[in-house]
Amino acid sequence: MNEAERIKELREEIEKHNHSYYVLDDPSISDYDYDMLMQELKSLEEKHPELSDPNSPTQRVGGEALNTFEKVEHTVQMGSLQDVFSVEQAAEFIDKCRTELVSPEFIVEPKIDGLSVSLEYRNGEFVRGSTRGDGFVGEDVTANLRTIRSIPMKLKKELPFIEVRGEVYMPRKSFIELTEQQEMNDEQVFKNPRNAAAGSLRQKNPQITAKRKLDIFIFNIQQVEGAELSDHKGSLEFLKELGFKVIPGYKKVRTADEAIVCIDDIGNNRNSYAYDIDGAVIKVNSFEQRETMGATSKVPKWAVAYKYPPEEKETILREIEVNVGRTGAITPVAIFDPIMLAGTEVSRAVLHNQEFITEKDIRIGDTIVVRKAGEIIPEVLRSVKHGEDSVPYSLPEYCPVCGAKAVRYEDEAALRCPNIECPAQLRRNIIHFASKGAMDIDGMGPAVVTALLDSGLIKNAADIYKLTKEKLVTLERMGSRSADNLLKAIEKSKDNPLDRVIYAIGIRNIGSSGAKLLCEKFGSVEAIMSATAEEISSIDGFGDVMSENVVSAFREKHFGDLIEELRAAGVKMEHNKPEGADKRFEGMTFVITGTLPTMKRDEAKSLIEKFGGKAAGSVSKKTTYVVAGEEAGSKLVKAQELGINIIDEAELIKMTE
Repeated sequence: MNEAERIKELREEIEKHNHSYYVLDDPSISDYDYDMLMQELKSLEEKHPELSDPNSPTQRVGGEALNTFEKVEHTVQMGSLQDVFSVEQAAEFIDKCRTELVSPEFIVEPKIDGLSVSLEYRNGEFVRGSTRGDGFVGEDVTANLRTIRSIPMKLKKELPFIEVRGEVYMPRKSFIELTEQQEMNDEQVFKNPRNAAAGSLRQKNPQITAKRKLDIFIFNIQQVEGAELSDHKGSLEFLKELGFKVIPGYKKVRTADEAIVCIDDIGNNRNSYAYDIDGAVIKVNSFEQRETMGATSKVPKWAVAYKYPPEEKETILREIEVNVGRTGAITPVAIFDPIMLAGTEVSRAVLHNQEFITEKDIRIGDTIVVRKAGEIIPEVLRSVKHGEDSVPYSLPEYCPVCGAKAVRYEDEAALRCPNIECPAQLRRNIIHFASKGAMDIDGMGPAVVTALLDSGLIKNAADIYKLTKEKLVTLERMGSRSADNLLKAIEKSKDNPLDRVIYAIGIRNIGSSGAKLLCEKFGSVEAIMSATAEEISSIDGFGDVMSENVVSAFREKHFGDLIEELRAAGVKMEHNKPEGADKRFEGMTFVITGTLPTMKRDEAKSLIEKFGGKAAGSVSKKTTYVVAGEEAGSKLVKAQELGINIIDEAELIKMTE
């Protein structure tokens, strides 16, 4: 067997193992043996670049970062469904179908809470994947979809053409891991797995998408050449034969009573699923009968989506625990009698701040109502009954970790510990410093930071650059190779641009966008440190509070010493402006308000800044555009009053093409 034949054989064998593991949930090989096959294939492909194939298993990890997502016009509309919120409404839908059709059958299936996508295959090979968009036009996310292991790159049967529709989702376990990491790094946390899946699928860099551990269920054939299918159930069985991971738990019924039993079964079992569902879908099974019923301009008449109400439970609040975060924020956490919510035992929920507690009049000993936001994050909704002899709760006046007197800064709801050497802050600060969005020191996660602090090897972020291999190998579970890799990552981080350094040192209220604006305005750390509050506030998007925070930070000896130690270690202290960059938004100020359909607010800000624009936090006469999403509030109203141009996410993206 020559090497070209071996490459072909390895690709086929690895894809079979992928199908067994990611689609059938039935591993057919050990992890080690799988890794050895993959390593052999990588070596052979590097040796024979002329045999490269975008559908090779080695390409699942993602390629180069993308600049934009191309538009894709859907030949078959990717429509939405009419929602119903009671079993009575579901029964009415079925009865209506039964009066218009002859002996109709229905399929009831779980409604996965994710992001709808289209997958296209020609001659059995995956050629394009796109988002739903508005149903008529979506975005090409082929490179990112290739990273999802359960999507077959080659079908088990070769068809001239097939387009299928599926739901990309983030498994609950992956979502929890991601949010824990985001919280540790003081990043904006995804609200629920659906938002996480949407944000991950629209990453400009497929390598980031690959790390998010997305999955997919296929639930529909949009169009097909080379096969004749007459009903939905038959099409799902056909999809399985092709190698797709098909929507699970679907059942065929004839009557409203049978459908309601299925809805109840799905609802009762949804907490045991490894993924979120937000309802159950009822569809007419026969394709011919679907044609008879037709559709409105927005939804088909042959299907509805039943939405389950959120689960709420009462419990007794026993204690309010107080934690200290990276920026010194003192956060109250409710500790209550354990209850089962969405299939897991819950006994804790964040209470945010004193204002939240006072507004809801939450007291220790109260009977409170708790639910899981997005079926994941526990939240206290209200107090329904005060405990006997209860008194209003107030946060402590002193930091519970170091004992420093707590302060509340102007225009902030949070109570803070001002002691920069507070142990609780120090650990989180160093974790933030090393995180991906900051200095991006690969291998220096929370566990390693904790071990370094506990062993006394570091006392601040600058000490990271004083580590040696001899010191590192004294840590438990830190071998010679791991130490070498960590030291390489530390050395590499010295080349980060100045805005990352400014963001990494953790100035209160200065995120990655603010750090970039500072560096673009002043050009060096010396200039930033010597700038006045008035000079800083001249930056569009910087208010008095942010400006004063920068000035106050650099007045502190701690920050000055840290900067000097970082400079001595070789960390960059000058801002390098990219030459020949596209500055089409230069001189423009954007304000983002509401929830955008697919982009997180930070992503939209980065896109604006990439083209030289500024993303501000408030609307003024200087504002050029307001980017409005769902539930846009007072900022949208003010923009309308001032006559500011109002655009949506799609228009913003179009402006960057």
